[in-house]
Amino acid sequence: MSISRHRSGPGAALQALVSQVHPVFMLPPLAASAFGAVLAREAVGSLAFVHLFVVFCGLYTAHVKDGYVDFHVRGEDDDHPLTAGGCRVALALATFGFAVGTTLLGLAVDVVAVALCLPGWLVGYLHAPQLDTNPVTATLGYPVGIGFALLGGHYVQSRTLSLTVVAFAVVFVVILAGIKVIDDATDYAYDRRIDKRTVAVVLGRRRARRAAYGLMVAGLGGVVAFALAGVFPPSSVGAVVAFGAVAWVARRAGSDDRLATMLLIRASYLFLAVLVVAVWFRPLVGDA
Repeated sequence: MSISRHRSGPGAALQALVSQVHPVFMLPPLAASAFGAVLAREAVGSLAFVHLFVVFCGLYTAHVKDGYVDFHVRGEDDDHPLTAGGCRVALALATFGFAVGTTLLGLAVDVVAVALCLPGWLVGYLHAPQLDTNPVTATLGYPVGIGFALLGGHYVQSRTLSLTVVAFAVVFVVILAGIKVIDDATDYAYDRRIDKRTVAVVLGRRRARRAAYGLMVAGLGGVVAFALAGVFPPSSVGAVVAFGAVAWVARRAGSDDRLATMLLIRASYLFLAVLVVAVWFRPLVGDA
């Protein structure tokens, strides 16, 4: 069975399989898993890397399934490196890797660790064509997956979920939901033509953009509120400043949703990096 649509041979097959690794969208969930481990404030053990592998497999499943549906089923994309059979092989490999990883976590930790991993694969597999046609599930799928990656990364280290880690997960989901609304707006014209009901299609691009930045402001406000309440370290407010600065530049991009998405995804990297410093090093005086 041919895996690559364009060339034959093992090298071409491997290249086609690797093409479904999309670093821009994979880094935030993987970083969230690592951040969850850091929140445990313990030495990061081998289980943290097993959880990273599980999260990766869930994301790979999402990318392969999305590409399969968009090209082979809907005819939405102009090209795809994998044949339909190749997509099925990739899905089988990713699912097998996910099953092995979650089994290891179940044996080494407990069933709760498995339960926190399962949403990542389910959201990835069901994103297209089940979840991506509804404005709520299309928007929340990716952010919720990241939230569970954070919770799972923490739980496999500490075997508990603190108020702090749950609050961080909520903040991440809200902020990333705003970014996802902007990202979905990049396909507004096509989605509207095929009656794909994203937030941008339902509300219109202008109102969707306002809703997106409203979600981001709400998430950043949550960081400040949790810092004032002592749930987050005071230095975490620095992440608000860092993300807010980039978001302001993205907002100035006007109707260029692709540029705004690019900036906001990178702002999420910066946001997370500052939070890692705030949580691990606690730089402010009196932040014990």
